[in-house]
Parts: sequence; structure tokens; C-alpha cells
Amino acid sequence: MDVELSDAQRLIRDATREFCRREIEPIADRIDAEDWFPRELWPKLGDLGVLGVMVPPEYGGAGADLLSGVLVIEEIAKVSASIALSYGAHANLCVNNITVNGSDAQRRRYLPALCDGSAVGALALTEPEAGSDAVGIRTSARREGDVYVLNGRKMFITNGSVADTLVLYAKTDPEAGSRGITAFLVESGFPGFAVGQRLDKLGHRGSPTAELLLDDCQVPAGNVIGEPGRGGAIMMQGLAIERAFLAGQAVGVAEAALAEGVAYARERRQFGKRIGDFQLIQAKLADMYTETEAARWLVYSTAVRAGASAAGGGQRVDKEAAAAILFAAEVSTRVANQAVQIHGGYGYMNEARVARYLRDARLLEIGAGTSEIRRLLIGRELVGPEG
Repeated sequence: MDVELSDAQRLIRDATREFCRREIEPIADRIDAEDWFPRELWPKLGDLGVLGVMVPPEYGGAGADLLSGVLVIEEIAKVSASIALSYGAHANLCVNNITVNGSDAQRRRYLPALCDGSAVGALALTEPEAGSDAVGIRTSARREGDVYVLNGRKMFITNGSVADTLVLYAKTDPEAGSRGITAFLVESGFPGFAVGQRLDKLGHRGSPTAELLLDDCQVPAGNVIGEPGRGGAIMMQGLAIERAFLAGQAVGVAEAALAEGVAYARERRQFGKRIGDFQLIQAKLADMYTETEAARWLVYSTAVRAGASAAGGGQRVDKEAAAAILFAAEVSTRVANQAVQIHGGYGYMNEARVARYLRDARLLEIGAGTSEIRRLLIGRELVGPEG
């Protein structure tokens, strides 16, 4: 498939790369060391035009395509996977969800602030007893006049402690399975909404992850996304876009780890010469490069196909999107692990960037559907229903 970048795609990639070099790279180590979320970056990302990368201009967005979004998150992940994770939760899981599924009134109310960075977005789906089994959520929502009253807990919510606007799933009909789930637009200021514990993660430090508490939280009936009971369908129809988008982060982490490995191999000397002159080190770097490039082009081509599918111009690409994020995530872990090995003892120190890349990469095989779930989805589609 032809994935030659257009002039517009190159422009947004290069602008993001320069922004990251100027605004994020100087503070990336601090973000990780202090588990610090620099909220002031959000209006700057808004000015750059990437917070609503796929949002139509009439709602404040850039009106770009899915591949452009992949390029943006890839560039951010090269310097800070933490900011990339928060960006993905904002721009894709929240903003794109509203863009695709929200009413015109909901788009006009919420998207401008999310696109200019004055508001932070999040998706609230996972619960203490419902991770991969999303249909098993227990958060309830009952209609009382002009509001829905929500009760329950959400867990592992990226941006949860800093989000202003959340796409949140709850059950309006507990007996109806996936057809009993409803999607809501929830504001952090709604009565009954509270942030619980703030979670301390191994990696992606600086991307806040939190527990959310809903205690008779009152949500206006007009904040239902789509129709009551349609939340399961909304959840499923956006998975290919979500996986294709977030796979770009894994590519960025792999690229960063590869670059650090190459730089160290050129500089570090042992036995009177650069370690990069040893064939075993060259072999490691060759494998790291090959896998990173394979992941990049799989992710790019999948983004093109998923974008065409979402626009109504192509076939569904569920297994392709699952394959893209599966492969890219596992490549990022392997490449980061080899970068640590090349650095030797220095790579095992917390202050080493390759150590951060390895800690960050590991989450990409867990979040947004584990590697095991991704394999099940691919295998199930390949085999197909009996008969």
C-alpha cells in the first residue's frame, strides 16, 4: 500500500517534531522523575493545532486524517511517552469519540475547549473488576427526570485526575449485556464526581492515572452520547481507529530507544575501540532497526486503511488494527530491552533514558487491550464463524 506522506502530513509531522524538541524534550526527564504532568503544555499543543487533529475546523480542529494523528503521537512519544499517552487519551479516546458519536450541540459545547487546550479530556471505561471484559462494567446509571444518576468506580483512568471532560460508560440496563451500556459526557465539576486514589505506575510517569468515584453523580440527560443502550456499539465501532492511532506511540518509543542505542554504540569504548564496531552489537542494532521500520510501515498502512474505512471508503480493518498495535507494542519492548543491554550497567540506572523507554514500552502490551486479547481478536477473525 502506498503510504507516501502528503505535504500536509509532512508539515504536521515536522511542526510537531520541532515543538517537541523545543517544549517537551528539555523537561522529559523531569516529567518522569517527578511524576509531573505539565498542564501548561496543553494550551501550547492547542496552539499547535494537534489536540483536535481529526476534528473538523468548524469545531476548532485541524480537520486532518488518521495518519496525521499517528504521526503526531509518534513524534511526541519519541521525547516523552508520558505526554504521548495523555495526548492519545485526550485526542483520540475522548475528542475523536465526541467528534464521531456526539450530537452537533455536544460537539459545539465541548470540542472547542478540548481543541484549544483549555480543557483536558479522558475516557472512563475500565473498572476494578472489568478490564478486558468491558461489557462487565458495574457502574450504573438511572434516569431521574432530566438527569441520569451514576454510581460506581472507574480504575486506571489516564488523565483521570486532571480531566475536565470525560467520555464515560455506565449501565442503564444491567440485564441487557452490551445493549445495556450507555455512553455519557461527564464533567469533573458535576455533583457526585470525585477523584479517588492517584496511582503510582512503573512507567509513563507524568501521565496521571487515577481512580474515579461516582456517588449519585448527576449527569444531564442531554449528555448521553448517541442513544441510551448504544454505548456498547459506540465502544466497538471505534476500536480500529483507537488501535491504529495508539500504535503510533509504540513506534515512537521504539525509534527513541533505537536512536539511544546507536548513539551509545558510537561513543562507548571497550577493549580499545567503539562497542559499535563489535559484530554482536551491530547485529543487535540491525535487528532493532529492522523491527522498528517494519512496525512503522505496518502502523502507517493500517492508519491509511482504517481512516478510509471510517470515512466509508473501505472495508473494516479490525484484525489489521489489532495486528498493528500488537506488533508495534511488542517491538517497542524488544527494542527498548536491547537498548538497555547495549548500555550495560549504565542502562539499568533510573536516570538512563533507555531505562525509561523500557518501563514505558511495557505498558503498551497491556493498555488499550492486552497482547493476549489482540491475538484472540485476530485469530477469531481469521478462523471465522463455523459454517
